[in-house]
Amino acid sequence: MSKLEQIEKAIAHLGQKEFEAFSLWFEELQAERWERRIESDDAEGKFDRLAEEALTEFRAGKARPL
Repeated sequence: MSKLEQIEKAIAHLGQKEFEAFSLWFEELQAERWERRIESDDAEGKFDRLAEEALTEFRAGKARPL
């Protein structure tokens, strides 16, 4: 049995309170990892092209108020 299968089996057998605690912890972990990924991508300049495209469209009058 793989590690992932072991984890899935353990989660499936959690009681309600334990499952809720696990869910909260997992959501926080996902948010932290997402934030670190965004920060890393930003530091590497991965958003620069997208930002420049947005500014070009804005300057060309292709934007509309939200």
